Amino acid sequence: MLKCDFGNLHREIELLDAANSAVLHLDVMDGHFVPNLSYGPMVLERLRPMTDAIFDAHLMISEPDRYLDEYLKAGCEAITFHYEAVPDSGPLLRRIRAAERLAGLAINPGTPVEAIEQFLPDCDLVLVMSVEPGFGGQKFMPAALDKLQRLRELTHPETVLSVDGGIGPATIADCAAAGAELFVVGSAIFDEVDYGAAICELTKLGSRPVSSSL
Repeated sequence: MLKCDFGNLHREIELLDAANSAVLHLDVMDGHFVPNLSYGPMVLERLRPMTDAIFDAHLMISEPDRYLDEYLKAGCEAITFHYEAVPDSGPLLRRIRAAERLAGLAINPGTPVEAIEQFLPDCDLVLVMSVEPGFGGQKFMPAALDKLQRLRELTHPETVLSVDGGIGPATIADCAAAGAELFVVGSAIFDEVDYGAAICELTKLGSRPVSSSL
């Protein structure tokens, strides 16, 4: 939801609920792991009572293990952190699972799938970044398609493959064909007048769930 109206988050969530957005992808940025700042667990905790949508917290932060308990307390059902921030990702993935939440691992465009292969059995979700993390509105990087295909070969069928960055009508079908099941969408929803129509079109094109990126 980097592209949403931060001055009226309550209204934005109401509009997304009306548009049947089942998942809210929450971009947490610390100004260190990525250049930009966004928001933290206090904001998510205040948003939680406003909607029944699944909260998928995408922690683009350094030392995510240090702050995990705060995001668990905030009510996030899925918590995804970056391999680049925690190269020994296994213990943190298992810690998230032990808290009975979905454990996600994200990889940047420059990170090969092989770097995280050993951690895949501990992942409920793998997020492929198809842009550099930290900024909205970037152009989709086609190399993400090869990563998705390879991950689909390596992961358990129940592991959710997600893709984030430059997802819209022109790219979503190719991502679905490559194995993506959850699509993180910002501009292609928030730049439209009718969120419901935008989500409906994207869902048809991708034939999979669409996650609104807060």
